[in-house]
Amino acid sequence: MKLLSDIIYKVRLEEIIGSTHMAISSVTFDSRKVKKDSLFVATKGTAVDGHEYIAKAIESGAIAIICEELPAIKNENVTYVKVTDSSYALGIVACNFFDNPSQKLKLIGITGTNGKTTTVTLLFNLFKSLGYSVGLLSTVENKINNTIIPATHTTPDALTLNELLTAMYAQGCEYVFMEVSSHAVVQHRITGLSFSGAIFSNITHDHLDYHKTFDEYIKAKKGFFDQLPTNAFALVNRDDRNGMIMLQNTKAQKHTYSLQSMADFKCKILENQLNGLLLSIDNVEVWVKLIGTFNAYNVLAVYAAAILLKQNKTNVLTALSNLNSVDGRFQYIKSPKGVIGIIDYAHTPDALKNVLETIKDLRTGAEQVITLVGCGGDRDSAKRPVMAAIACEYSNKVILTSDNPRSEDPEVILDQMQKGVNPVDVKKTLRITDRKEAIKTACSLSNAGDIILIAGKGHEKYQEINGVKQPFDDLEIFKETIKILDI
Repeated sequence: MKLLSDIIYKVRLEEIIGSTHMAISSVTFDSRKVKKDSLFVATKGTAVDGHEYIAKAIESGAIAIICEELPAIKNENVTYVKVTDSSYALGIVACNFFDNPSQKLKLIGITGTNGKTTTVTLLFNLFKSLGYSVGLLSTVENKINNTIIPATHTTPDALTLNELLTAMYAQGCEYVFMEVSSHAVVQHRITGLSFSGAIFSNITHDHLDYHKTFDEYIKAKKGFFDQLPTNAFALVNRDDRNGMIMLQNTKAQKHTYSLQSMADFKCKILENQLNGLLLSIDNVEVWVKLIGTFNAYNVLAVYAAAILLKQNKTNVLTALSNLNSVDGRFQYIKSPKGVIGIIDYAHTPDALKNVLETIKDLRTGAEQVITLVGCGGDRDSAKRPVMAAIACEYSNKVILTSDNPRSEDPEVILDQMQKGVNPVDVKKTLRITDRKEAIKTACSLSNAGDIILIAGKGHEKYQEINGVKQPFDDLEIFKETIKILDI
């Protein structure tokens, strides 16, 4: 139990009606989770306005309400706290209620369109191998050392986030590495958190269904760096043209990494093979098990962050050479007869292009590249024809199929993708709505040495259709198919 006066410390207050000297048992923004003596925060979401549930929250036991608009009828036994922005207030309140766990940890956030999950997971595995107790907050999963906690969002809501950080601190974690999505910045899920460092990987066309314009998307990413304290580091990819924009107003210590430009941390690719990369990082050669130029950037970002966190250079490079790739990120499998399957989460035009360019660099020349790709429903539709066009440009055969159609008609999604298929590429393009059948068809079209890229879902173990998540695993279906076909 904490006093309401302590919980609303540093919240931007407009008006208080009632006493703040009351003990609060819990905080929630979901009226269904209200308990006796709760504080209910009425936030305005994209689909639901919490202000409509204030009366219900009070009936369920809430004794304090944070809101942007005071109700016309007030309960004299309830304290009302009016604020300008309830979502911002929720971030501050969540930190206060859980005793600001981020201040007791070294919390590092990674933002960018692509590479977040790989970078944050590699950092987690690196620091674990260096002997530290660590926490992970990612799209794939949340972890406290070896304990896995399923993830539902790239960045959890403010209350869940602070609860997880509290658990991590209680279990002895020193470092926590987390993905920071653009949504999380705009929706104030990270408001009030104390970051020791931030990493920017890149920014490309994505999430314009939410942010509406590319400038707003950049502004959201930049918002993360704008709120960093002076004792934190800001590390950005200088080869991305928006990297330096992230540093413009930050108070943090500014650092850059690059494969192509002058930077604080430099890397050069010496060899790029299907079994790994030979890199020169700050003039030291190191072999890593990851593949492709995009992974060279991820490895360099991890190395730079580790050095900025005062780790020993030799120990870091040695540990990096032992790290494995992340599930669903350029995950490589070879059939007994030589057909190569690559499972990758690429769900943006830039990510798909990076993967296909990597495959192009690794080809010997005779093999076919067969690309299977779809686009998620209820997401940015502008990228759909672009994704199809990129697949056609770099592939011998293309199969357009479903990803996670969610509430959309998968045929409509495929119609939009097909608009990106150039007339000269129509003959090499198939349209198979059923993803399982599409994977089977890709395998049946292949011969020894051919490369099948199954893009879009990566680590996901489900397919979401009409709001229902059904079991579905690209990797397992590929394995089953090549075994049956004996290819």
